[in-house]
Amino acid sequence: MSDTLNIKPRSLFSEILILIKHRLSLSVVFSSVASYLIAFEVFSFYTLALLILGGFFVVGASNGFNQIIERNRDALMPRTQNRPLPTGGLSVNQAILACVILSFLGLFILYIINFRTAFFGLVSMIIYLAIYTPLKPITPLSVFFGAIPGAIPFMLGWVAVTNKFSIETGILFMIQFFWQFPHFWAIGWVSHDDYLKGGFKMLPSGKRDNSTAFQIVFYTIWMILVSTLPYFSFTGELSIGLYSLILILASGLFMLFQAIRLMKYKDKQNAIKLMYTSIFYLSFIQIIFVADKFLS
Repeated sequence: MSDTLNIKPRSLFSEILILIKHRLSLSVVFSSVASYLIAFEVFSFYTLALLILGGFFVVGASNGFNQIIERNRDALMPRTQNRPLPTGGLSVNQAILACVILSFLGLFILYIINFRTAFFGLVSMIIYLAIYTPLKPITPLSVFFGAIPGAIPFMLGWVAVTNKFSIETGILFMIQFFWQFPHFWAIGWVSHDDYLKGGFKMLPSGKRDNSTAFQIVFYTIWMILVSTLPYFSFTGELSIGLYSLILILASGLFMLFQAIRLMKYKDKQNAIKLMYTSIFYLSFIQIIFVADKFLS
């Protein structure tokens, strides 16, 4: 019997929360909060609240539109077939209405902060929905384009404070940009069979092979190198001290260790370990960046 026949009825509100992937959306917004805390000189709870709310709505709307576009493919994959659209918990029109409202609200709230914050929020939505999503069934290069909107949140808080794109925002963007590759390829490795059922091409070689594993290691190294740049005074007002550098290096090397283990063993177990290590790494270094500002 299909799993879709066994799920309990959910309220309209619950269906919308699942549609927008509310937990994932909140975790993405954490990156923006971190960069705001790194950047601010005079703390504004009002600006931070707008950033959280606007960012949550924009990310949530993007996730929702993605599910609308991919609803037929989601129905083919066990990991996604219980989403609101495949199960009929939401109609397509209901989902579109919810996402349109969230999009306009989110972008308007970000515009209240400043124009550039809203602009980058809009750019992330456009790239995610008009480039990344359509390319997923066509080419593994979709991950490259998906890494762009995935990296924008970590720079958005700095833009909210300064209203400009600068070397500091560029470095924050690059850290999360390079992080996307080992993170999403680890997910792609774990869920490879599911993605094949949905017709998605997520792994760079199309297989769980040495080529994919090598590229995971390669981009992990780049991620570590970029993450340490703020120590060497090349990054404007974005800087970290020696202890922060050591902690970031240690966590990066631990993630590299997991990536090398995946390249050695090429199994799902090590891919799962890398996936969770990557989540820890990003959150950890963001906390280190914030702590460095207040403790140095």
